[in-house]
Amino acid sequence: MTDLDEYGRTARAWLEEHAGDLPREPGLAAAKAFMAALYDAGYSGITWPAEYGGQGLSAAEERAFQEAAREVTLPVGVFGIGLGMCGPTLLSIGTEEQKRRYVRPLLRGEEIWCQMFSEPGAGSDVASLQTRAVRDGDVWVVNGQKVWTTGARQADFGLLIARTDPDVPKHQGITMFVVDMHDPGVTVRPLRDMTGGAHFNEIFLDDVRIAADHVVGEVNGGWAAAVTTLLHERVSIGMGAARTERPASFAVLARAARARGLLDDPAVRDQLVDLYLRERAFDLFSARLSQEVKAGVEPGARGSIAKLLLAELTLAGPDVASEVLGTEAVAYDAEREAGGEAGDADGGRIAAALSFAPGMALGGGTNEIMRNIIGDRVLGLPREPQVDRTVPFRDLKVGTQAKEAGR
Repeated sequence: MTDLDEYGRTARAWLEEHAGDLPREPGLAAAKAFMAALYDAGYSGITWPAEYGGQGLSAAEERAFQEAAREVTLPVGVFGIGLGMCGPTLLSIGTEEQKRRYVRPLLRGEEIWCQMFSEPGAGSDVASLQTRAVRDGDVWVVNGQKVWTTGARQADFGLLIARTDPDVPKHQGITMFVVDMHDPGVTVRPLRDMTGGAHFNEIFLDDVRIAADHVVGEVNGGWAAAVTTLLHERVSIGMGAARTERPASFAVLARAARARGLLDDPAVRDQLVDLYLRERAFDLFSARLSQEVKAGVEPGARGSIAKLLLAELTLAGPDVASEVLGTEAVAYDAEREAGGEAGDADGGRIAAALSFAPGMALGGGTNEIMRNIIGDRVLGLPREPQVDRTVPFRDLKVGTQAKEAGR
């Protein structure tokens, strides 16, 4: 049996040595080197099965490591999609060969993953996707477009869902594939957002040939596979964000409000209290999910609660920042920021958070979709009518098919 106190002390010492002096956003090479060192030290994939490259330890060791890492910013963001969504999906429904081929390099940071679900005509209604995969002997030939794909420019592989049978209802004719992002038929273009960065990308797939053994799950069973990934995604977003630094946090903004003499303003106080309560609600719920997952309890649709709480918190923080900092929330003084004056020490990060905030209410499922899922699958409320669930996809007027029908 592991001595958890000793395990935590050893992990803390390792992190202080290897992560203490890392910059806030190291380059890709540095992030990969850290991930390899993390794996070699036994701290990547702590609870993942040992036969596929994980450490094969218990939830107790995972909790001990997370406690040791609580005060450290780990440069693992570029690996988040793989660690939180793609890897768990492969472990859940992938073939033995897929698990042995992909899991260990994923855990060691040797290969980066993305997931390709959303399309220009199929965002919130993912099952209306138009990307086609047609069987040609031992391969599938894929043509189509994906959009809002996080990390696609750095990715080596991706999980793709494509339509493989248009003659059955839309949820029944979808298949999931592993795609080599370096295939010559894959074109990735960045989508620059208000922060000036390019977190998201659009992807064009032109005659991409995918071997039949790259199917994840069952042919035409891709909707169930996608739901598996989305459940992992929402839990991962919630639990990962609970460990992420928040530029527009209650602590930062309360300090700025005090420096500006605004704590006597009842409106400011009310907003700060509301922000504090949102933070606590999100942190406590995420901690509960994390403990359940590590204990082997599947959170299921309750992951959507964490995602919704996070999206609303992400929008609330910048709103309070605008009230407290005024124009400095978006037009801060960089020289004063370097000098550490009240509020300006966080100016650049708050400005970026304010610009990026709307994206959190969209990525991983819109707030409206999250509320539908919570009402339907968590609270047991009646489902909204869906008249298209029994109609063959070919007959639906969705996406590009709707445009063609209107001609």
